[in-house]
This record gives sequence, structure tokens and C-alpha cells, in this order.
Amino acid sequence: MELNGKKYLPPPNDESDFKQLFQKAVAAGAGRPLEEGKYLAGPWTPELLAEAISQIDSNRTGIELRTVQLWFQKNSKGVSAANIRWLAKIFGCNDPVLVNEWQLALKAAQERLKNKRRCQKDHADTAAHNGEAPDNTMKTSQNMVSTLPIEKKSGFNLALRTESAYCHGQSLSLPTSVLGGMIALGFLSFLIGIHNVTYERADGVVKQVGFLWTANWTLIFMLFMPLFFAFVADLVSTWKSNIGHLNEWQKSVNGFSYLYWVVFSVCLLFAGLFQWIGMVFLPLVKGTGKYSIDWSKIAIERPDIVTVQESVLFTALAYVYMSLCFYLFFAGFILLCTLVQSICNSNMAMKGQFGELDPVQSENFSTRAAYCIFRCTLLGILVAISMKSQSAYLASSGTDILSWLVGDSHLMAHESAAEQSAVRYRMPTHYTSLVVALISCFVFLFGLVRLKSFVKAKVSLPRLSMTIVFLFLSYLLFNSFPGSSLLLMAGVLLAIYGLFDPEFTVVNFAKFRRNQRVS
Repeated sequence: MELNGKKYLPPPNDESDFKQLFQKAVAAGAGRPLEEGKYLAGPWTPELLAEAISQIDSNRTGIELRTVQLWFQKNSKGVSAANIRWLAKIFGCNDPVLVNEWQLALKAAQERLKNKRRCQKDHADTAAHNGEAPDNTMKTSQNMVSTLPIEKKSGFNLALRTESAYCHGQSLSLPTSVLGGMIALGFLSFLIGIHNVTYERADGVVKQVGFLWTANWTLIFMLFMPLFFAFVADLVSTWKSNIGHLNEWQKSVNGFSYLYWVVFSVCLLFAGLFQWIGMVFLPLVKGTGKYSIDWSKIAIERPDIVTVQESVLFTALAYVYMSLCFYLFFAGFILLCTLVQSICNSNMAMKGQFGELDPVQSENFSTRAAYCIFRCTLLGILVAISMKSQSAYLASSGTDILSWLVGDSHLMAHESAAEQSAVRYRMPTHYTSLVVALISCFVFLFGLVRLKSFVKAKVSLPRLSMTIVFLFLSYLLFNSFPGSSLLLMAGVLLAIYGLFDPEFTVVNFAKFRRNQRVS
């Protein structure tokens, strides 16, 4: 049947799922152009269908060929609501009524595909629970579905569970959970009265040590880490949705399972339990210690505000939360390294791995990954800066962290200003912040070396590297000489700008304006 110069076929009125309905439509050439009443070239191919969808006037972004290829393959991949709309326009020959009919048919077929996958999963889980072997039909179906996970092993798989935490639901699930946990801790600190509290040190300096004034808690867990988790989750989720074989991706993630357990043990035992016992619990019990007084130990100086028992319970909860967040933080860097390796394998067209990406898609995603790693490295160093600045403030003579930073920035301009006195404390946070900064820079260097051959030519990798080097040096030199906070503030401002615009288009625009003036 001819309609608007194209071959029209009505949507079949049966119980076909999306894969079956799509195969029937493309095999029959539904929506293919006609010329003088004769059918041109037979059924749709992925290339022709992708080109036809991209030429739709209302489709401004087009569609990637890889997405269309996944529809043609024998897998469990469905179709998004936006792409259902474009397919309906193609199969409905751009007729409003017929397009609506095809859209309803495609939506119903997509729901049937989801239900079928759900039933297959439930059947497989039931069979595994009962110790039964699935029938031949189920085996065939599982072989056709490339997105099913690798065969399950007995025991708890920390690597895959961590990757699932990043990719579960929407990319904002993990950042929102971390932010919610910090908000809950802030509310608890308000209830017990340590959210905003001061004490007078032995040298007469009144210090603000409230929980909500601590840069290494409020800034890290309410801003830097949620942004970090959002960037990593979005990149990993996008990569998984654009590759053809998730089995290989899961095998790559599972290949680092030993490293995940090492990081988990270090974060939970050393950064969490042992640090809490040594820096919080024992000083609270003894009533003294060699560490600076902060919100966790304020019960020693201000028992009128909070009791030792309350401090023990609150700090234990806070340190458990902190340990889990830092584990997920370092696990995010492991995921980035895994993804870089996967991208390189795909770009080198290693068949049997992730399939071949077309050059444009490969270049675009490599560039996107490079910018994501750059942003995550900036956030990692900002986390280290927050940790070091809070530790340095507690040993300084500043009354609160903001006035201390401002006062330090004036010392360079006013040589006659009195030197800031400092009390000597043990500051293990300086060491842990250095570890965070070094790991962040290592991941950036790894990504830079592996991706430099695949990113777009316009990407200035030296400029990104210089930004990281400057921020890292400002972290290292901070608190080493009077006025070092000026250098730190410059680095932080540059990092904030880099988060919004990793391409540094303002610099490029200024260069363009200079060239225009010269010409």
C-alpha cells in the first residue's frame, strides 16, 4: 500500500514483543520510499534506518548507528520512548493518525518484551533456587540475550555490587543517598548541640569546632563527593547502554574484585575503625589526647553541651558513614580505570570484546571520558584540600576556618602582620589527604596516557594537565608559608571553572578575539 510516496504496512494486531514486531516491519520495508510505484531496495538495513531517523525534521539530535544496530541484533535490548516516536514516524509514513497507531503498537510491544524478560529472569531464579536445570527453551533464550550477567558464583561479589551501586536506577541515586546521609548527620549534630560550638584553647584562642563548620565533612560529603559520584555514574551508565555485550564489561569489573576488597578493608578498618578508636574513642575515654579538639572530642572541653556517651555514639555512626563513602569514592576511580581500558579495547576493534564502535561515536565517547576523568581528578584534589585545610585550621590561631583563610591571605601583602601562632598536634589527616591527592592524579595520568590517541583533536590535553599540576602544587604548598592561602584560592577557582568548562572555551574565545583584532 502506497502512502505519501512510501510503502505503508499496518501494525500487526498480535502479541508480538518489540523484537518480533520490529523484525517484521524492517523485513517488509515498512516506511521505505517508493519510486514510480515500485519498491526500491528491499528491507531496511541499520544504516538506512539510522539515516532515515536522523533526517526527521523534529529530530534535532539524530540517532547513533550503534543504537539502531542493537535493535537488529538478537538480544534483550528494547527501545526508549523517544526512539519509539521516531520509529512510529518512519513506519507510519509520517501520517498523524497512522503514526499514532504505530506508536501505540510499539509501546505495547515494548511492554510485552519487558514482561517476557521479567518472566525469564524469575524462571531462572526459581530454577536456581530449587536446584533445577533450566529447560532447552530457557537455555536458548539466555544464549540470545547478551545483556544477562556472567554466570553467578557462590558468595558475595563486592566488585559487581559496587558497580551496581553506581549504575542502579538513575545516575543520581548514589549522589542523592550520600547527600541524604550527610544531611541526616547534620540534623543529629543539631539535636545533640555540636553543630555550632566553640571552646577556649589553652593559649586563650577561642576556636569554632562545630560539626557544620568542618570543611572536611560539609564540603566533601555535601558537594565534592556527590558531584564525583554523579560524573562517574553517568559515564559508566552511558557506556553500558552503548555497548553490545555487557558480559565482557562485567568480567572486566569482576577482574578487579581483589582490589575492591583491599580498598574496602583499608577504608573500613584503618580509615574507619582504627582511626575512630585512636583519634576519638580513646581520647574521649581518657579525657585527653595528642590530637586537636574538634566536634568529635568537644565533650572533653565542653561536657555541659554533650556527654561522652553521646559523642561516642554519634562519632561511631559518622565514621561508619565516612568509611563507606570513601570506599565508594576510591571504587569510583577503579571503575574509571576499568572503563578506560574497555574504551581502548573497543577503539582498537578487538572483536569478541565490546564490538566495534564507529569512528565518530568512538571519538565522542573517548573525549567525554577524558573530560569526566579530568573533572573527577579535580574533585579528588579538592577533597584532599578540604581535609588538609581543616586539619591545619585546628592547629592555627584562627577563630574559625573562613577568618583564618582570609587572615592568612593578608600576611603576604602585609609583612608587618604578626605571625600566626600554631599549636603542635598530631595531624594524620595530612597523610590521608596526600594519599587521596596522589590517587586522583594517578588515575588522571592513566586516563591521559591511554586515551590521548582517541580523543578529538581540539581537546587540549596539555592544558588539562597544567590545571591538575597547578591545583596539586597549591595543595602541597598550602600552609607551608604565610599567604599560601592565596595560591590555594587561585587553584580552587581554577578547579571550579574547570568543573563547569573543561574545554576552557573562555580562553579559546579570548584567543579568537585577539586573532580577529590582528586580522
